[in-house]
Amino acid sequence: MTLTQDRPVRSATGRPPAQQASLIVQGADATGIVAAVTSVLSGHGANIVSLDQYSDNPQGGAFFQRTVFGLDGLQAALPALRADLNQELAERFGLRYTLRDLSVPKRVAIFASKSDHCLLDLLWRHRQGQLPVTISMVISNHPDVAEEVRSFGIPFFHVPCQGADKSVAEAEHLRLLKGNVDFVVLARYMQILSGDFIDNVGVPVINIHHSFLPAFIGAGPYAKAKGRGVKLVGATAHYVTEDLDEGPIIEQDVVRVTHAHTAADLARRGADVERAVLSRAVLWHAEDRVIRDGNHTIVFA
Repeated sequence: MTLTQDRPVRSATGRPPAQQASLIVQGADATGIVAAVTSVLSGHGANIVSLDQYSDNPQGGAFFQRTVFGLDGLQAALPALRADLNQELAERFGLRYTLRDLSVPKRVAIFASKSDHCLLDLLWRHRQGQLPVTISMVISNHPDVAEEVRSFGIPFFHVPCQGADKSVAEAEHLRLLKGNVDFVVLARYMQILSGDFIDNVGVPVINIHHSFLPAFIGAGPYAKAKGRGVKLVGATAHYVTEDLDEGPIIEQDVVRVTHAHTAADLARRGADVERAVLSRAVLWHAEDRVIRDGNHTIVFA
């Protein structure tokens, strides 16, 4: 059931206005969950702006809900609101939930390499107020994009990463990230993250790549795809897990190509799709629109 799909009203900066919060609920489906949520919120004088829910099986399946609401004096009301939600949702229904003030943007670090199309697109969208995040830093294993990043007023850190042993570089990454970010975005960062890094980073990591996998692995995927006569070029944004490129998918898209397109044409169109897909994935994660459920995602876009 969807009561409304309207996006939260935004201020001139692109961020939701103060006094709005998101409530994410997930767990086993049961009768009365929606009523419990709306009862608690209305009992505190909150006005529901949007409410989206999904159940994979109404008869004992999994339940997921995203609610955005407005409440005057939100910050002061949060402790009492959490206490009531905990009693109704956690204790009564055994559900998990998160409650977040949407006026406080999530902090993100962007990892990049030499390819800059996804990185610069995110920086531009952020400057235009299209991404409700704080970009804490950009980290790259190459210095090529340093000046462009700094022109956006974003701190840039060059951390070389060569060879099979990435322990020194990843130790520096973790030092820079610790306590400073709420998630990480790999904007065509051409390095494989180790399991130790993924275990220790402590925040979600979002990656973007072309959608030819696993058919065209390794260098030159667009040339390989051209050789096979592909008719679609696409991109996938997903959360990073220890299983390479197999984490929960957030967003995907494709564009059609023909026999007349060269490998360079395919690469250019692929870059366009990568930019769009990654920006949507970052936006939806920043707005708490993505709920992870094992290796699956529910996206209230």
